[in-house]
Amino acid sequence: MDAAQIIGKIRTRQPVSAAECRWFGKALAEQSGVSDAQAGAFAMAVAIEGLGADGRVGLTEGMRDSGEVLRWKLPGPVLDKHSTGGVGDPVSMVLAPALAVCGAYVPMVSGRGLGHTGGTLDKLEAIPGYTSNVSTSKLQHVVREVGCAIVGASGQVAPADRRLYAIRDVTATVDSIDLITASILAKKLAAGLQGLVLDVKTGNGAILQDAAQAKRLAYSLVEVASGAGCPTTALITDMSQPLATAAGNAVEIRAVMEALSGTGQKRLREVALALGAELLGNNKHTKVDAEAAWVMLNDAITSGAAMERFCRMVAYLGGPTDFDQSWRFCLPEANIVREVLPLATGHIRAVDTRALGLAVVELGGGRRRETEKIDPSVGLSAFKRIGDAVDKTTPLAMVHAATEEAAAKADRAVRKAFQIGAAKVAAPELFVDRVAV
Repeated sequence: MDAAQIIGKIRTRQPVSAAECRWFGKALAEQSGVSDAQAGAFAMAVAIEGLGADGRVGLTEGMRDSGEVLRWKLPGPVLDKHSTGGVGDPVSMVLAPALAVCGAYVPMVSGRGLGHTGGTLDKLEAIPGYTSNVSTSKLQHVVREVGCAIVGASGQVAPADRRLYAIRDVTATVDSIDLITASILAKKLAAGLQGLVLDVKTGNGAILQDAAQAKRLAYSLVEVASGAGCPTTALITDMSQPLATAAGNAVEIRAVMEALSGTGQKRLREVALALGAELLGNNKHTKVDAEAAWVMLNDAITSGAAMERFCRMVAYLGGPTDFDQSWRFCLPEANIVREVLPLATGHIRAVDTRALGLAVVELGGGRRRETEKIDPSVGLSAFKRIGDAVDKTTPLAMVHAATEEAAAKADRAVRKAFQIGAAKVAAPELFVDRVAV
């Protein structure tokens, strides 16, 4: 194999084989295999010309195999979920323990927030003592004992992706569907999965706001993951308003506990149940259909078993051993909590969800650069929904801030993000489409 020849074939629109892309993906892990100049040229060629279906599968497999790939011997299927990111979207923390109660094993390798979307690890680390940076052996131990573990990627997982992502970041090729697909799936498939479900967001709070572009990415992800031997489906879900009624870190953990109690966060539970039913109902290792799987998962939540499993995971990863009781008072709380009141009376017509995510970042609950620290206590909660009636005494949301100045700025941003009109409008459908191969 020769890196320059492969780049030349892509640039001149000649077919590249899965084997060639597999070699290139694995060689990206070391400069001795592919130089920085070649990696940059490869990223640009792929962004402009694409790889084709076989090439995408090969690149993903090569990047997956550039590091550690987990192997499991467990009495149930090894399953996972990935979301393309949104605002107020803590689905993973509801879904993983519910799947574990139903007999699945979930080694969920997650990431941190960057930009207007929140990160699962940042949210979990709002829990006192929770440690997401663990060894592979610790991850495997927790998964075996609890059934689920939500942690960060170790340095040994898909090192080719870390290098290529850094190069994409400085060569304006981050938005390539082929490269996004390989980046997401290389890390996920390194966990040794037997099934994967994708939650591809669309709407003004999503990374991919256009529904057609979201569907294109969903098809690419499903096709490549399935081609790499992991049965996969995708749901395209709405992100034209926050999924949970909170956005931030500690405030979203509160939303998770409300959802796991079965008493609140209806939309959050609906998405978790739908994704879980896809996983359990479309997997050869389980003997239930999607409808029966939905019932099992719903029972896991309403019975309290999923909450108990989540709290066991928290304890195993360094958090409080009594989190099922202590979550109401042990999570960090902001210095200032105040209502955001509208200036008009009517119904919520639309929400600028991206602006709400950016308001959380401005409060200190997110980061603009990877190296920035976040304040887990700040954020927004108690969001009104599209279609809700409001008047000048009805809060649009609650601001959780560290200072009066930050609270005042967030107050203005939230008020501006909500459009109010006289006529009531219907809320957008939560589920936009389903993609399978």
